[in-house]
Amino acid sequence: MKKKFIPVFLSLGISLIAQEKNGNTESDTIKAWSIQGKNTVMLNQAAFSNWIGGGANNIGWLAGANYNITYEKDKDLWENIIILGYGQNNTKGIGTRKTQDVINLSTNYGRKFAESWYLSGGLSLQSQFAAGYEDGNNPEAAKISNFMAPGYVNAGVGVTYRPNDNFTMTLRPANARFTFVLDKELQYAGNYGLKNDGDSALFQFGFLGTAIYKLKLMENVDLMNTASVFSNYIDHPERLVLSYGAILNMKINKFLSTNITLDVLYDHNQIQKTQLKQTLGVGFAYNIDNGVKRSDKKDNQSWLKK
Repeated sequence: MKKKFIPVFLSLGISLIAQEKNGNTESDTIKAWSIQGKNTVMLNQAAFSNWIGGGANNIGWLAGANYNITYEKDKDLWENIIILGYGQNNTKGIGTRKTQDVINLSTNYGRKFAESWYLSGGLSLQSQFAAGYEDGNNPEAAKISNFMAPGYVNAGVGVTYRPNDNFTMTLRPANARFTFVLDKELQYAGNYGLKNDGDSALFQFGFLGTAIYKLKLMENVDLMNTASVFSNYIDHPERLVLSYGAILNMKINKFLSTNITLDVLYDHNQIQKTQLKQTLGVGFAYNIDNGVKRSDKKDNQSWLKK
């Protein structure tokens, strides 16, 4: 099941792109499809021998894929985002621990009703690939998460504001949020807001706001910011679910880059504390940028140029 997400999204995008190309002529000044993707494999390593300052030999890796597939033509706007990442670190004397684990898929369709404003509806899925434990990734410790435990599915309607390729904001006053806990062991752990032991899902209905802001700091250095807020109308609307994510990419050359990520989350149903995660890696990166233009005068996603 885990491996089906990527082929479904990519197959859909490739199929629609092919249809678009078959229907266009060279004289058509508006290119509807924009595809940007980044595939990364980051490595880190440290070795010690008779080092008086101390330290433990370790080696780690981090792999990720980040795709933005957008269709924009006339009054139609359809944006699809795929963010996948997984990484591990092996430290002598401690063993292997998970350092990164994320599945984030979303699709949002809008129909323009005013300048830069769209009536929109969409779906999103957030989860992880593997189990997580209280003591890092130690399977002997208590399990606290797993694939689709939790898994969050949002479905809602509202409006999207997109004045340019660098900023997108979506406001959904009607949004259903499903929290899935498909690991039976975790259904009895009292986590993730489940109402009763043995429940596999929690339904919430409320307001969801999301934003993506892409910023080019300097040549070969760009920053992508994402943020979201959710308020449950049904139960304790004051307990906001807040999240913020940042990806700083510093390109060394065509195939090498440095990547720094930061994630901040507060969810009362998970833990009554602010959660923070940060990663740093240097390694291989391969970018996909079709470089098309939606019009003769407007560059498509010019915030990231090779």
